[in-house]
Amino acid sequence: MDTLGRAIYDTLSGPLALEGGVFGLLIVVLVIGLVARAEAGRMAAGVTLTGLVGLCVIAFTMKSGSSALGGTFVVDDLAVFAKRLFLVSAALSVLAATGLRASALSRRSTEYHVALLASLLGMLVLASARELVLFFVAFELMSIPLYFLTGFQKQDGRAPEGALKFFLVGSVSSAIVLYGLSFVYGATGSTAMSAIPAPLSAGNTIAMLGLGLMLAGLGFKIAAVPFHMWVPDTYEAAGTPFVAWLSVAPKAAGFVAIFRLYVEGVGEGALVWVPAAAAIASVTILAGNLMAIPQQNIKRLLAYSGIAHIGYLLMGLAAMSTAGVGMMLFYLVAYLFGNMGAFFVVQAVADSEESDTLDAYRGLARRSPVLALCLLLFLLSLGGIPFLAGFWAKLFIFFAVVEKGMYWLAFLGAVATVIALYYYLVVARRMYIDAPVKPEPIRTSPAVLLAIGLCAVGVVVMGAYPQPWVTAALKAAASLF
Repeated sequence: MDTLGRAIYDTLSGPLALEGGVFGLLIVVLVIGLVARAEAGRMAAGVTLTGLVGLCVIAFTMKSGSSALGGTFVVDDLAVFAKRLFLVSAALSVLAATGLRASALSRRSTEYHVALLASLLGMLVLASARELVLFFVAFELMSIPLYFLTGFQKQDGRAPEGALKFFLVGSVSSAIVLYGLSFVYGATGSTAMSAIPAPLSAGNTIAMLGLGLMLAGLGFKIAAVPFHMWVPDTYEAAGTPFVAWLSVAPKAAGFVAIFRLYVEGVGEGALVWVPAAAAIASVTILAGNLMAIPQQNIKRLLAYSGIAHIGYLLMGLAAMSTAGVGMMLFYLVAYLFGNMGAFFVVQAVADSEESDTLDAYRGLARRSPVLALCLLLFLLSLGGIPFLAGFWAKLFIFFAVVEKGMYWLAFLGAVATVIALYYYLVVARRMYIDAPVKPEPIRTSPAVLLAIGLCAVGVVVMGAYPQPWVTAALKAAASLF
């Protein structure tokens, strides 16, 4: 027993430290919900936030270069980078959720936080998975709680419909991924990702078909066109703090999975996927930006904007280089602060106005100058205006594709950026030029203001001094090549 206990301790204090910490936190929050019924909601939120902040500290002190479970679970530079991103985004989402009105989470707060932690645990495992069975189990552990969380606010009539659509599309996505995995296993005779390059180099069509199916399944998860149809309805129906997290963390996990399978996993055969990545990127960029223009609901506008940003990220994949993948990782960090910050402002306005329409933002600069300024910063960052985080993210992605001679793709991205600025500035016009419908100031909880402030600092600091993030992203990407 002593030997077993020592082995468990060594594992949880080593490569699986973050996963063990999240699992332990999940159990503690679950017990709180069972024992402290009267104050369970407030206690669950406080314990979850405190635990996530502590795990963020551990993540930023974690070193790469270890493994567990016989090499099927690795902690390399990419895994460490991704896990930091997942934990920071989860902590920001939980912080903003504590500022919701009491009726929004009420007694079910424990359920909410347990489900969020379960999905987060799946993401952390997925980032380190180098074996197909572990990969799929982590993929499902991440996905299933998201369906429940989408329909969490049952009092909103749109929530069950949005959750059902997300569930149906997500189930199809999982089935396609699993179907693809079966083809890959049939071609390789192994579930290890390291076995994939051999049949590909021999021109095995079954392996190619399997990877193609898996790419389609992952396309649903990252919301690339034509697998994007679930995004607007889901974003509109779900609670805003959760949507802020949903718009960043699961998509980042999907890209990490793509890196594992199509960059690291296939080795020299990765160049085969460049035409597919370039085609999907171009269609996604155009479709997302064009469909955002007529939107009158800001959550749907940000949903289509997010689809367009997936296209920009796929440009980096089309470059299929250390610079391309590295700048995708940098882009994800910039997108985390810009997009989550925008959704937190949407939450603040919706709590006050009980509306997500663009008309609710009329005269926001007069009613709440701080919220208006922060939302303007976030929108300009998403639009790629100098010198904010989003500017460097897009510029570096363009450099990566130009370096590979894909000038047409960089030109398309630049044109689409101009289109995006139009609908972002429509929101800015409502805030700064249109007269307010109500004269009363917007009242915002301190927790939401703190979440918004942290995102605003991230956008500005990354824009003013991007070098540390660029260096970290390139280091993480280098481990794949």
